[in-house]
Amino acid sequence: MNENFIIPLNGLTAGKNEFFLHAGKEFFDSFENQEIFDADLQIRVLVEKSGRYIGVDCDIEGEVTVECDRCLEMLDMPIDTQVRLTVKFGDEQASELGQDADREVIFVKEDEAELDMSQIVYDYTCLALPMQRSHGPGRCNPDAMKYYSMSESCDFFNEDQTVNPFATLKNMFK
Repeated sequence: MNENFIIPLNGLTAGKNEFFLHAGKEFFDSFENQEIFDADLQIRVLVEKSGRYIGVDCDIEGEVTVECDRCLEMLDMPIDTQVRLTVKFGDEQASELGQDADREVIFVKEDEAELDMSQIVYDYTCLALPMQRSHGPGRCNPDAMKYYSMSESCDFFNEDQTVNPFATLKNMFK
């Protein structure tokens, strides 16, 4: 549990309450993340309380450093994502499941007085990363990229010019 990411639910005044959080390298290291090497994320959490309703709007912006899938060099990826939650008290199994319009519903036990945002920020940041992470065209490390191009001395084609990655092995035992 990251103490900086705790939102007190019991002490909130009615109306809108705003919190500002920061997630850096240490934050992702605490989750033992192997993909994010560095981070500089600003998180704005707006909590709206009205009676028993608690709505949490979280905006995550900044950059994380990941490894390029092509050249394995460090790559700064921009992050700009929003989290819209509705907090409900009680047992998840006893209550209705699903979504509250365009908001994700999370359940907090009746006796808990705080909401830990660390797992939510971590999950949504990881989900905001694209599946393929690479530099733009021509921006990868040229030393690494030379291994991606086919060498003219290698024969990757059969006699009928169809691609065969094993064609270079045909003369191995001669």
